[in-house]
Amino acid sequence: MSTEISAPACGPRTCIPRVQLFGSFRLTVDGRATVVPFGVQRLLAVLALRERMSRARVAAVLWPEAVQLQAQANLRKVCWRLPMAVPGHVLVQCLGHELQLHPSVASDVGELTDAVHRRANAPSDRGLRPLVLRTTLLHELARPEAADLLPDWDAPWLDDERERLRQLRLHALEEWSARLADQGDFTLALEVALTVLASDPLRESAHRAVIRVHRAEGNVQEARRAFAACTALLDREIGVAPSPQTAALVP
Repeated sequence: MSTEISAPACGPRTCIPRVQLFGSFRLTVDGRATVVPFGVQRLLAVLALRERMSRARVAAVLWPEAVQLQAQANLRKVCWRLPMAVPGHVLVQCLGHELQLHPSVASDVGELTDAVHRRANAPSDRGLRPLVLRTTLLHELARPEAADLLPDWDAPWLDDERERLRQLRLHALEEWSARLADQGDFTLALEVALTVLASDPLRESAHRAVIRVHRAEGNVQEARRAFAACTALLDREIGVAPSPQTAALVP
């Protein structure tokens, strides 16, 4: 049996709550930013990252230094505040002793993770499985301020998620850059590739993404210049040469 921690449904208008965790926390409802208390933010964030969790586990994760009874009391207080934080919208669903985001609530990390899982499970004769993401989400992920997961939050429970999602974001942007170049949108393709490179200057696949865009556009000299910059940086910072895979891109 499930219950919903919310006020009644919001009426005839379609309600689409969405949680953003890349960069600063942001909750939007029908496309409009909504300010909610920090405790509510933390609850929505942990459920967006870890999906269904027991109440006891949520309390222990969010208040690790509190005794069990106090942590559970803190969680009850946050759940009590949910209907007042976003009146008329269902945000959290109770399934017995477990909590999860309501199925109607979207999140950037959820959409990215689901796309990766869909690709892993998709049948393919040649192993070529595109990562299918909404263009609006890809634009969100390409924002420089979206480089990290909740960078202003000092929370131990985020540590294991940050690197995993950083890598998923960078792979998604590299793949998007390649698709844009194939479609002839070289300006945006290069912008996206350079965004990845700025996020991790020592990421050789990001250098390859930049070189590929220049080659696709026919700018051989720009491709050579990008390769030379990659070569100098890798030699200076970690004392290695670019891989044969990267070198093969430059005529």
